[in-house]
Amino acid sequence: MAKSPVAHVPMLKRLVSCLLASTALATLVTPLALAEETHALKDTPYPGTLSVDVDMREAARKIFNVHETIPVKAGALTLRYPKWIPGEHSPSGTLDNITGVKISAGGKTLAWRRDLIDMFALNLQVPEGVSRIDVDFQFLSPVGGGEFGQSTSATPHLAELEWNQVAFYPAGYAVRQIPVQASIRVPQGWQFATALDRAAEKDGATHFATVSLEQLVDSPLFTGQYVKRIDLTPGAAVPVYLNVFGDRAGNLELKPEQIEQHRNLVKQAVALFGAQHYGHYDFLLAVSDNTGSFGLEHHQSSDDRIDADFFTDPEMYLQGAGLLPHEYVHSWNGKFRRPAGLATLDYSAPMEGDLLWVYEGLTEYLGNVLTARSGMWNADQYRDALAVTAAQMDHVPGRTWRNLQDTADNAQRLYYTPRAWMSENRRVDYYPEGELLWLDVDTKIRELSNNARSLDDFTHAFHGIQNGSMKVVSYRFEDIVETLNKVQPNDWRSFLRQRLDSHEAGAPLGGIARGGWKLTYTDTASATYKAMEKANKVTDRSFSLGAKISAEDKGAVIDVIWGSPAFEAGLAPGMKVIAVNGESYSGEELDAAIAEAMKTHKAIELLVKNTSVYSTLHLAYYGGQQYPHLTRVDGTADRIGAITAAK
Repeated sequence: MAKSPVAHVPMLKRLVSCLLASTALATLVTPLALAEETHALKDTPYPGTLSVDVDMREAARKIFNVHETIPVKAGALTLRYPKWIPGEHSPSGTLDNITGVKISAGGKTLAWRRDLIDMFALNLQVPEGVSRIDVDFQFLSPVGGGEFGQSTSATPHLAELEWNQVAFYPAGYAVRQIPVQASIRVPQGWQFATALDRAAEKDGATHFATVSLEQLVDSPLFTGQYVKRIDLTPGAAVPVYLNVFGDRAGNLELKPEQIEQHRNLVKQAVALFGAQHYGHYDFLLAVSDNTGSFGLEHHQSSDDRIDADFFTDPEMYLQGAGLLPHEYVHSWNGKFRRPAGLATLDYSAPMEGDLLWVYEGLTEYLGNVLTARSGMWNADQYRDALAVTAAQMDHVPGRTWRNLQDTADNAQRLYYTPRAWMSENRRVDYYPEGELLWLDVDTKIRELSNNARSLDDFTHAFHGIQNGSMKVVSYRFEDIVETLNKVQPNDWRSFLRQRLDSHEAGAPLGGIARGGWKLTYTDTASATYKAMEKANKVTDRSFSLGAKISAEDKGAVIDVIWGSPAFEAGLAPGMKVIAVNGESYSGEELDAAIAEAMKTHKAIELLVKNTSVYSTLHLAYYGGQQYPHLTRVDGTADRIGAITAAK
């Protein structure tokens, strides 16, 4: 039956009403570009204090409930969620873990719309008469995988909170100018540690002293059921604490000598730099097999996560001992002195990583030196670790197309590239090769000055200024060159640029040679090498066959050195070795085959699976086991020994 014209009138009215509503919404939700014009970035105080209240009582379910209040004024407003996270050197903000976002004012819901270009920005219109908005949402703590804050951070017994995960903030102001008053609720019976100062306990919540958003994000919080807090500087005016969290009480059993070594770490670091740039410092260390494993630097604390048996298994302690020294060095190198390209004013601003060979490379070098000076490593263990680094960097054919500088320039991508074909594609080599570069610098200073000066003099001149100040002092390449020249005159610009821009096939091993040692290989693995294999759950035959095979996923090929015997035989990452010379694969069978091939000069036969396809590869390698070591060069000065000696 046909409808009469009159029957269409209500429908037309509804259509007009919808069009008007759409127009109103378009006016209500301002595009980001328009909001940015209204709120150009200001390095002046934000008018009002934000509050961020985080309820972690559902941490075991990996749910953090968040309530924010944000002072505002009527008009267009853009709220940002942190995108570029300091220390992660990439746009790694955990936006995908945010759910249930509701924005309201006076109990009334406000419409918002995500920006079409910047997914980390929400645009809305604040009505007249509204001076404060409420933002409620849940942060779903990661379940697994990912790097840094994208990795698992909560278990039934502990949880780790990075404040950038739980805070939206108004665009237009430098984050150091936005004051925030934060509070936290944790599960019954749990304790917590953070560099933030407590202000009050109220309604079951702990309220912290007001800080800038920058300082809040720079002050992570660990909470848990099993906690041990150790004073590393008893009676000192500037205290340093080691806060250890675990899934079991037994993981917190530190030996007296381990405590003493961490106390030595503080003493040696202060001696190295000649200043402290924190009012107090808290190591936040999770020893758990159920969270991510990494370290992330902060000015007055560090977010450190390592295997559960770190303190109770000597091999794990040997392998992981450099973690805390590395992150501690960052308080000076990375947080206080920071490359200009990384000293951004807002978490939406892209970071430039061109000086990460200083930020991370120098930290890797100094962190390992402090590991030795504190006694966590002895001199032999330091050299064994350095030998592994040197060998790894000397087996990187990819350096002929990608130089060290490009690994820093491309850092924001390389952190997240697959761990396959690393020798050809290269990853964040400014850490390990940066260590070799700065050893080169240190030994060169010692050589030119007849051992009267060293890199310690550089750290005093560069990082030891303005004792007690936490204000970031940025730098550029020229500042590095200038300070080195003040310590020891030399053409440091050419010295550094040659190593940064080189496409030579071999690694820069000049520092080892000038240090009185040389890289050699034997058929016996060092204790350090064995500990590395155990911690990483691998059978690493990179320097013989040219392959790294998983010991956890038995036979799975993790990586193959480009151009190595394994590469030439056809082996590739992602394959799985099923059998070696007709026997079921195991690390022991592989090593037996390497020994047999050396005696008989017959190729090693590998049965491999590539997805669903099986094939037999013949690996023509007859050189036996090859494990890296440093060997003393007679008649030379042992500068490496001098470098690692406690001060």
